Amino acid sequence: MDAQGRGRADDIDPADQWVLNPNTGDYELRLQSSAPQSTVPGPRRTASRAGGAATRPRTAPGREREREIPGTDVPGPRRRRGTPDEPPPGRRRTKPKKSRAKKILLWTGGGMALVLVGVSAAAYAYIKHLEGNVSTTDVGSAGASGFSKDEAFNILIIGTDKRTGAGNEGYGDKGSVGHADTNILLHVSKDRTNATAMSIPRDLMVDIPDCPTKQEDGTEKIVSGTLNQRFNTSLGQGGRDPGCTMRTVKEVTGISVDHFMMADFNAVKTLTTAVDGVDVCVEKAVNDKESKLKLPAGTSKVEGEQALAFVRTRHSFGNQGDLDRIKVQQQFLGSLMRKMASSDTLTNPSKLLKLAEAATKALTVDTGIGKVSTLKDVALELKKVPPKNITFTTVPVRDNPAEKIKATVVVDESRAPQVFQMIKSDTSFTAVKKKEAKEKAAVAARLKGEKSAASEVRVQILNGGAPDGSAQAQLNWLQLEAGVSKSENAGNSGQTLPKTTLEYAPDQADQARRLADIMGLSGSAMKPGKSVTNSQGLPTMTLTLGEDFKGAGVKLNSASAATPDVEKSTADKVQCAS
Repeated sequence: MDAQGRGRADDIDPADQWVLNPNTGDYELRLQSSAPQSTVPGPRRTASRAGGAATRPRTAPGREREREIPGTDVPGPRRRRGTPDEPPPGRRRTKPKKSRAKKILLWTGGGMALVLVGVSAAAYAYIKHLEGNVSTTDVGSAGASGFSKDEAFNILIIGTDKRTGAGNEGYGDKGSVGHADTNILLHVSKDRTNATAMSIPRDLMVDIPDCPTKQEDGTEKIVSGTLNQRFNTSLGQGGRDPGCTMRTVKEVTGISVDHFMMADFNAVKTLTTAVDGVDVCVEKAVNDKESKLKLPAGTSKVEGEQALAFVRTRHSFGNQGDLDRIKVQQQFLGSLMRKMASSDTLTNPSKLLKLAEAATKALTVDTGIGKVSTLKDVALELKKVPPKNITFTTVPVRDNPAEKIKATVVVDESRAPQVFQMIKSDTSFTAVKKKEAKEKAAVAARLKGEKSAASEVRVQILNGGAPDGSAQAQLNWLQLEAGVSKSENAGNSGQTLPKTTLEYAPDQADQARRLADIMGLSGSAMKPGKSVTNSQGLPTMTLTLGEDFKGAGVKLNSASAATPDVEKSTADKVQCAS
């Protein structure tokens, strides 16, 4: 209804405007002349002789116009005069009156249903439009076939150096097929309390495994693997697809990758523009002629070309190497996450639509998450993680000892295994509260009772699934830090256990309770059984370190671990590049 007609109709019940046309037997919506008329065809009105105004058709003699509320799709059948229920001619039909509130409710309900249908249709059309923006790659067995909202998941985020689109002529290798220039393995915990974003240097020397790739004609081609190559050649080189990069991550870290998201230079420009810029901080003023990055000292907002220059430059920070650039990229991603999660973005429909358009156009993903509805689910699951518990770190590395002029790096075997194991075992790099499942009374009772002194605990340690060297590392900690001097390393158990266990004889229960207290073992980890004989011929307990082992001295009932000597930061903190 237009503004002019709205004022005159304030006191009219819309339900009373549906009337029966006796000439046609059809119900029609009769509004005031200033209001839009029903689109349902009805009898043609005739102009009056006086002024040409439209007049309503006359009703049959002795009949009142029947009114009905549009509560059903089709009005009821017209009754014929003379039927048993027909009132005498000239008398008003009597029927129970519906209350005004009920009539309005029915009217509003019917209108709302039409609105919802319209919105749903529009939403469906828009979702299909967004899905048309997303490119997908079938990586076969390299990833998961679908996405589960109830499990931990690992997504490999790949930034390529491929040039696409206008304005990218000044970036990357002109002839590049798209190498894995920037790589972040994002692990999101099962309980959504924490996440870890681990950067993988592009110049990390790795062994790239054989890789089955799907061709455009539907056939499969095996791209042969190579030894001792830069990580960035796991994509693009020889026709390798993102599935090859996912397989390489598994080869290097032992961590299975579920999905990938890949973007080129345009992604940084379009995403930052969609959120009206991202705040970055530099300790000193920057004027980089190569990347064309020019920023004053302190905090600035960057978007588009400036944002891309910020994450690409490496001549303005640290020792101008790739590892220092990784730190800057992590700081930038933390700021982007804060901006995308801010109320300024989430409550602004215009920004959300721009962000949806930019993100879907920028991404190539695996077929397991190729639907917009699935990408939405991934985003909502990640949104559950508090920014303070999203940790940025990098694969621990050291200079390549085979090079005189240092250009590449290799995995630091003294520090990296624990980092990889923490991700594999879904262990947080930050302190979070862990929800403990209640154990049955009989199992929980194993922890209750007297505890012997640490110096009286006799235990042999086996490795049953923990990273190599864990048994010796835990032995050293028990002897030097915890006072468990009567302990020894018994090597590998020959089996892989998901959980650490402690087996003991009945007369060793007090020793078992002390060791459980030292290590944070649960009642279910304690296995009453029999003792074994140690190297001195004395009865001893057996501690088998499983895949849940979090590192020497780290309690198993802790949701987080004391990480090795690695640099890390969290998404909630503002840091300045230097």
